[in-house]
Amino acid sequence: MSPLGAAKQEKESESPDIPGPSSAGDRSRSLDDRLFRGLTVFFAALVLLSVFGMLVTLLAGSWPALKTFGLRFLASKEWNPVTEQFGALAPLYGTVITSVIALLVGVPVSFGIALVVTELAPRWLKRPIGMLTAGLILAIMIIPFMAAVMRDVFETVPGTLRESAYALGCTTWEVVWRVVLPYTRVGVIGGVMLGLGRALGETMAVTFVIGNAHDVHLSLFMAGNTISSTLANEFTEAVTPLYTSSLLALGLVLFVLTFIVLIAARLMLMKMRAREGERT
Repeated sequence: MSPLGAAKQEKESESPDIPGPSSAGDRSRSLDDRLFRGLTVFFAALVLLSVFGMLVTLLAGSWPALKTFGLRFLASKEWNPVTEQFGALAPLYGTVITSVIALLVGVPVSFGIALVVTELAPRWLKRPIGMLTAGLILAIMIIPFMAAVMRDVFETVPGTLRESAYALGCTTWEVVWRVVLPYTRVGVIGGVMLGLGRALGETMAVTFVIGNAHDVHLSLFMAGNTISSTLANEFTEAVTPLYTSSLLALGLVLFVLTFIVLIAARLMLMKMRAREGERT
């Protein structure tokens, strides 16, 4: 090796490694990523702890009623605070029936609103019709939620897909049925589940019109009750521990029912994604 090369090698070995700007930036980004991930995990765990705390509170509060009535609490329609005989059948029946009716009415209307906004209405009319959807919240409670979700989902369909279908001679309905819906199927189901959750938990709008009668009727024109309306009407009037516990047990039933609906929706979405993955 030449004397010049030896001197250069000795100088490089003596000089310390100084990190360049890129390595410092990488470490800073890595620290930010770890901090963000830690905060995300913390808040996700906080949500789970909150849900678990709600479940524990409902179980503790409803235990006297569950211990007294057992499974008969779900099968009995009797609700008499004087004799302290309580059953969840009438509110549970009313909750399920009113939610199903809400979906039967709300899903087609929400689908139609979202379809008109994204596919049929001219550009100058689209935004006012969103305003119309927001105004309907005072009359029909779940339509604005589902319509807004479906509208946003429909707008995610790439324009090239629509244009290609129209170029092949498809009608508007064929584009919607064969292009838009297959592309947005998961989002549409999610919007329907959101509307169902909104219908299950709706309180005051149902309380004012349902009649608040603890009874089960096959006729949809008879007075009835739901879990939410029962809690809203009677929680402040519960003067005995068993009465209060029975109301908390109704809350526990609503909690479990909502949880089952969410799990079913999640499983449905996972199954649909798996099928789409197999097709691709």
